[in-house]
Amino acid sequence: MMKLYRSMEYPQMWIAYLPESGWTMFPAREHGWDERKPAHGLDPIHLREVPLSLAGNTGVTQPRHFAKVA
Repeated sequence: MMKLYRSMEYPQMWIAYLPESGWTMFPAREHGWDERKPAHGLDPIHLREVPLSLAGNTGVTQPRHFAKVA
């Protein structure tokens, strides 16, 4: 199951964790999931888990989009 986070270090981005592919980040805007990229070096002290529904307009709510990040 995917978990969604916000970070003070990246205020314009959503950060997600997917067990099958790890950490990824994507723009906090419509269709932002299409622009996702791997996330590295995140400081867990700055991460706050938020409901997945907050990123509903980005495309992450459709299970078919939960593919591995390139």
